[in-house]
Amino acid sequence: MTQHAPIILDVAGLSLTVQDQQRLVHPLTGGVILFARNWQDRSQLTQLCAQIKAVRSDLLILVDHEGGRVQRFKTDGFTHLPPMRALGELWMRDALRATHSATACGYVLASELRACGVDMSFTPVLDLDYGESSVIGDRSFHRDPRVAAMLAKSLMHGLLLAGMSGCGKHYPGHGFVKADSHTEIPVDKRSLKAILADDAAPYQWLSTAMQSVMPAHVIYPKVDSRPAGFSKRWLQEILRGDFGFSGAIFSDDLSMEGARLIDGQRVSYTQAAIEALTAGCDMVLLCNQSVGDEGRAVDELLEGLARAVTRRQVHLSEMSEQRRLNLLPQTAPMPWDELMVSAAYMQALERLP
Repeated sequence: MTQHAPIILDVAGLSLTVQDQQRLVHPLTGGVILFARNWQDRSQLTQLCAQIKAVRSDLLILVDHEGGRVQRFKTDGFTHLPPMRALGELWMRDALRATHSATACGYVLASELRACGVDMSFTPVLDLDYGESSVIGDRSFHRDPRVAAMLAKSLMHGLLLAGMSGCGKHYPGHGFVKADSHTEIPVDKRSLKAILADDAAPYQWLSTAMQSVMPAHVIYPKVDSRPAGFSKRWLQEILRGDFGFSGAIFSDDLSMEGARLIDGQRVSYTQAAIEALTAGCDMVLLCNQSVGDEGRAVDELLEGLARAVTRRQVHLSEMSEQRRLNLLPQTAPMPWDELMVSAAYMQALERLP
C-alpha cells in the first residue's frame, strides 16, 4: 500500500486496455473518473467498474453526474435528473418541499450510480447563480447562498442515504465570473470580504457536512495571485483553518486552461500537480488525456510525480491518503433490479421536482 495515491485519471473506452491496467496498478493512482465515452449501457458500465476494482479494490470510481446538462449516463434506465436550478425555483414556492425533493434527487442519483459500481459523483455545485456564467448557469441552485447551502445539504443527505460521499464545488465560487475555466483563466476582482459574505459562505456553513471539496480554477487577485486550487491561502488558511474543513480536497481537472498558468508561467501537468498538492489538495485530476496520443500525458504525470516524490520535491501525507480512502462507500450497494422495486427508491422518484 502506498503512503498516498493522489492521481485521479481516466480510461479510454468501454473496457480496460492493457495500458489502462498498467496505469491503475501504479502506486500513485488513486482513482478513475468516468465520462460519457465510457458508457454504452448499464451492463457494460457495471463490468467496467468491476474490472477497475479487480485491478485494485481501493481505487475510487468517480463521475460528474449532477443532473441537468451534466449527467454522463442518461439511458438504459437511468433517471433524467433535473438541473439544480429547478430545486431553487421550487424553494421559492415551497421551501420544505424543495428540501425534500433535493434529498430525493441525491438518493436517486447515488443509488443508481452505486448499483452499477460507481463510488462517488462530483456533486453538489455550490456556485451561486448570478446569471452571468455560461459554464455554471442552471447547474446552480440559487443566487442566495443560504438557499444554495440548504438545498446542497439536503441533496448530500440523499447521497449519504445511498452510501455515497459528496463534493462541494467550485470553491470559493465560480458563479460570479463569465469566463469558462476550461478554455481561459477567469479573474474575480472582488474583495475577500465580499466573497466570504456571499459565494464562500456555503463552504463555511457546510464545513462539517461535506466529505470533499473541489476548488475553482479562478484567480481572486485581491486574495492571491494564484487560482484557488493552487493557493495555500484559500485551501489551508481559509478552508482548513478558518472554516475547519477536514474532508478531502480534489483539484479540478489539470488539463483545463485555468490550471496550466501559475504565477504567469505555463507549467507541465507534473508541475501543476506538484503545485496543487503543495497548496493543500489531497488529490489531483487529469481528465480526457487517455484518448489520443496513447495517453502519453497520463504516463508523463505518473512518472513525473513519482520522480518528484523520490526527490522530495513534493510531500505526500498519510492523512491525505486516509481522506481518499474515507470517500469509498462503507456499505454494499443495492443491485439494480432490487433497487427498482424498493420502497425508498420509488418514493424518491415521486418526490423529484
